[in-house]
Amino acid sequence: MTQPGAAPSGPSPALGFGLPTSGAWATADAMATVAREAEAAGYHSLWTFQRLLTPIEHSWGSSYDSPHDPLVSLAYAAALTERVRLGVAVLNAPFTTPLQLAKAATTLDEVSAGRLDLGLGAGWAQEEFDAVGVPFARRGARFEEFLRCLTAIWTQDPVEFDGAFYRVPRSHVDPKPRQRPHPPVLLGGAAPAALRRVGRMADGWISASRADLRRIGEDIAIIREAATTAGRDPDRLRIVCRGVVRLTDGADRAGDPAARRPLRGSAEQIREDLAALAAAGVTEVFLDPNFDPAISGPGADPAESLRRAMHLLETFAPGR
Repeated sequence: MTQPGAAPSGPSPALGFGLPTSGAWATADAMATVAREAEAAGYHSLWTFQRLLTPIEHSWGSSYDSPHDPLVSLAYAAALTERVRLGVAVLNAPFTTPLQLAKAATTLDEVSAGRLDLGLGAGWAQEEFDAVGVPFARRGARFEEFLRCLTAIWTQDPVEFDGAFYRVPRSHVDPKPRQRPHPPVLLGGAAPAALRRVGRMADGWISASRADLRRIGEDIAIIREAATTAGRDPDRLRIVCRGVVRLTDGADRAGDPAARRPLRGSAEQIREDLAALAAAGVTEVFLDPNFDPAISGPGADPAESLRRAMHLLETFAPGR
């Protein structure tokens, strides 16, 4: 990846924005404001994420303390918008079943007129697996079978699936999604096995909030190689980056410029970072204010959080 601060050539990625999802600022009014303004400002997409609980013994970070359900939030945004795509990054597949998710996602795809981008993950928190009664062991195998079963439900009529983890008796499962053959399925994950799974099985990848974006090109290379090996066209894969952004009034010049984390600093620095991400192979970045503790953290004032988020939205508005 081009070093942040340099001015790479080439286009910038498509830009999305994080819907108010976690913290005191994530109210119905704030969701409506961000959804409407993001669409009016020309953003390509809106995004949510999932967490089921917060452990008492240790913290996963304030961004995960109080999130709303991601699909319900996207359905609300769908009713308030007409064009912008609606994504979840990510929903943990093992916490539901392929049949239940197929029905919910199909309904969301219908009410949004075919705007759903379904991001799925294998899950990583033992506490959440315990809470939903699903074994933590063999997560990868369970996830891959989930994906195969979900695809069968969406694309076969009648459908019949008999696996090690999931079974659907010979049945009609209707309606089918508005998007054909089904909504884009994008996978999370950072381990090499997870990246190779993207190349083999999915429509694209969503990077994690803690990803080191300075080496994202290495992850993309693993995905592309796996796609090629599987006989798939790597150029058709979407590479979506969650942009944990920190916009400052002035340039971030602390320490070694090469060590500055991408998407942190002045608007000019962040725009340079966006271009660098595109040069590395990223096709879309969504700026996610939910991962800024000043916006979603404990003690943050909801009105001030919304003001900060709207300043970010307006600063990088694609259509203005």
